[in-house]
Amino acid sequence: MDLQSNREHTYEKTPLKMDLFFDLSLDLLCIAGFDGYFKRINPSLKKVLGFPDEMLYGNPINSFVHPDDLQVTIETRNYIVSDGTPLLNFENRYVTHSGDTIWLSWTSVPAKEEGLIYAVAKNITHKKKQEADRNALITRLTQSNEQLKKLTFTTSHDLRSPVNNLLSIFSILEESHLDPDEMGEFIRLMKNSTEGLKHTLDTYIDNLSQKDVLTVLVEQLELHEVMKKVVTSIKSLIEISDTQIHADFTAFDQVKFNRSYLESIFLNMFTNSIKYARPGCQAVISVSTRIHEGARQLIFEDNGLGFDMERIGDKIFGFKETFHQSADSKGIGLYLVHNHVTSLGGRIDIDSEPEKGARFTITFK
Repeated sequence: MDLQSNREHTYEKTPLKMDLFFDLSLDLLCIAGFDGYFKRINPSLKKVLGFPDEMLYGNPINSFVHPDDLQVTIETRNYIVSDGTPLLNFENRYVTHSGDTIWLSWTSVPAKEEGLIYAVAKNITHKKKQEADRNALITRLTQSNEQLKKLTFTTSHDLRSPVNNLLSIFSILEESHLDPDEMGEFIRLMKNSTEGLKHTLDTYIDNLSQKDVLTVLVEQLELHEVMKKVVTSIKSLIEISDTQIHADFTAFDQVKFNRSYLESIFLNMFTNSIKYARPGCQAVISVSTRIHEGARQLIFEDNGLGFDMERIGDKIFGFKETFHQSADSKGIGLYLVHNHVTSLGGRIDIDSEPEKGARFTITFK
């Protein structure tokens, strides 16, 4: 008598005549012993698992369980055996003879006097696949929403600088009597500010028109060109505030980054330094590059109001966090800079004291 016949012979003595039920049921039926071996398996379960009978009956049930689910399966089986409580809708994974992973949902009833567990399973692999696809879609939609929110914040915040440029020019025009040469200079400033505004709008429209908002395009950029565009867009603000900007890209002038992100970083770092200059002190901004311990770094320094880092701490890059009394403070600029840098695998650090300016170090990935 072979191994399978020996197992099934046991059930010829039981009062329940379940042969026909076992053979015809489309559900996955089995009877397992408290010793951890299958005692009887119906054709539907055999078909799903795909193993020959000698392997199904000759190996412990645990040998077919997915390794990641083995511990919880052992604990659950031990609980059923010791407590005698039926188990409902227990889900675990099995590895089939072909190497595929399937999900089964079990309902099991122990019979302690017989030392057996009667169980029925449903193949829920398709359901789990649908759940995984749905969760992946929800994650992707959440990420898309976050990217769109970030783009909205960036667009609305960064547009304020060229608009303020124009407002500053109009304010001076209203209060001044200009000769033709001076008027020509103001017209030039207005033209530069308008072109800067158009460039900013065009950049964000291009970003919005991307088919995949989650894909952030990176390209090789020249720092001096990016800086030149930003300076042009806020030229009147720089001139009216009498701000000095010094640049030194000797260490390196090229970086692989997203263009709109890098322009936004320069714009926010410059306008923040101008906005928070110390009263009665000319704003001086220095931007430079260096290679530190093999890493490429872009450094912004100013001589402005600075920050009390002992008090502020990690809030420095928080959303809508403001640290100086200014009607124009929105708490968005540094938040955007931090997100631009970290979203592409970089890091930004700050060194600052009150009334001693600030130094921001951006380390690229």
